[in-house]
Amino acid sequence: MKIETLFPQGFAANTYFITGAEGTVVIDPAQPRALDEAKRLGLEVRYVLLTHAHFDHLGGCAAMKAAGAQIGCLDRERNAVAAYNVALLVYGEDAPQTPLDFTVTDGQILSLCGLEVRVIATPGHTMGSCCFLIRDGEETALFSGDTLFRGNVGDTERSINKLRALEASLEKLSKLENCTVYPGHGLPTTIDEEKKNGILPM
Repeated sequence: MKIETLFPQGFAANTYFITGAEGTVVIDPAQPRALDEAKRLGLEVRYVLLTHAHFDHLGGCAAMKAAGAQIGCLDRERNAVAAYNVALLVYGEDAPQTPLDFTVTDGQILSLCGLEVRVIATPGHTMGSCCFLIRDGEETALFSGDTLFRGNVGDTERSINKLRALEASLEKLSKLENCTVYPGHGLPTTIDEEKKNGILPM
């Protein structure tokens, strides 16, 4: 697989383009220019996967949808995507809505664009957050959204329930084999590096 990153302009998340033998999966198209970047790279975007439904991860979804991509997220985050669409209407934003095409569940394994995509529910930052573990042959990468960063973790808004959920999610991630981690913000890291940093339990 080939992984390409579009870093944001202003406040937004990283956008990832993961290309397999049968097209490209985009994770968190944060800004409308993500589609322009896909076109510039000559990518055929077939699917969009959302790690969670915060606005800084969704801004390019409508453009991707209009170009024919199917959009999916964890089933528990469906209502948050709907709330995002409602907010666009309430605040008068001139932006297309982002209806979902499918939802996924914890532990589900998808075959998208010739890639194996494992869904890992990681509640904490939001209660419907998830990560995507993508394999292509012997190559593996984790796309962690705002659950795990290089040297840090996602905000839990001082909620005890979210903090406890996040701690359980980090425990789950610590059991994965070592691989490169591509976070929602900042630079990549690895599972082993975040164990050394004390972010993930040993």
